[in-house]
Amino acid sequence: MRFFSAVCNSAARLDGKTAVITGCNTGIGKVTAKDFFERGARVIMACRNKVKATEAADDIKVSCQCKQNVGELIVEELDLTSLESVRRCAKTILEKEPKINLLVNNAGVMVCPEGKTEDGFEIQFGTNHLGHFLFTMLLLPRIIQSAPARIVTVSSVAHERGTMDFDDLNWTKKSYHPLKAYGQSKLSNILFSNELARRLKEANINDVTVYSLHPGVIKTELGRHVGSTYGSFLKFVWGFFSWALKTPIQGAQTTIYCSVDEKCANESGLYYAECAVKKPTKEATNVDDAKRLWTDSLKLVNLPENYDPITKA
Repeated sequence: MRFFSAVCNSAARLDGKTAVITGCNTGIGKVTAKDFFERGARVIMACRNKVKATEAADDIKVSCQCKQNVGELIVEELDLTSLESVRRCAKTILEKEPKINLLVNNAGVMVCPEGKTEDGFEIQFGTNHLGHFLFTMLLLPRIIQSAPARIVTVSSVAHERGTMDFDDLNWTKKSYHPLKAYGQSKLSNILFSNELARRLKEANINDVTVYSLHPGVIKTELGRHVGSTYGSFLKFVWGFFSWALKTPIQGAQTTIYCSVDEKCANESGLYYAECAVKKPTKEATNVDDAKRLWTDSLKLVNLPENYDPITKA
């Protein structure tokens, strides 16, 4: 809520660093891209709509034209609802970028009407988790080689409404519930981050740190499906209380904090809100569920069961 919104006060520079951000043509992703650009980073804006992403990049450049020592903005096409697109984008980035110092898994959809991705996954689980899971797996060797590096995934307090139904991750057996499906996808974000951090630590890789976070309740395009999913009354309520929602600038602060702040540089596998460590639900710290989600996700995105990007690096 806007009654309290922490601010990342770090003055850390990102000169010579390369950052990849998904879904950053609008909302908190665009604010994050602008922040990294101002800090001198080479920012890869991986977005579904290249035209809108290019317009966003141009807008950022215009707003920063009086600033010195800014970085670069590069647009790449990434549709997280298509595993083919994820692979194509990762391949393009790996061919062009000798290093990746920062990956921000920011893109997402929320409380969508029932639907499927191009590969047949429930739209929220497929977009919010599986697309980012595959993207991270493919980029991970380069990220490790570029250490020190950080991997930041935007989750949500909505993970508290989520449960992991491993027998029906894609909602084919039970009645579809948009909010619960969203909660499961956001819970998956945290479990994936936890398991990735655990595996990196197990491999004695301590200079690649992993973060998941709740950005706050923000007035962005993410809420565009509220009316179509839950009806005009809830859309009215959402609009009526919009004055209490965070602005995109406020909502991006925890993402920026986890990405650049020195105070959390040696922390990994933790969950954040308002630029501070927060305790997620018991389900979000379930080690067995995190391990199973990793294994199941490898199968779902058609990676070998023994696929190990950490050793590969």
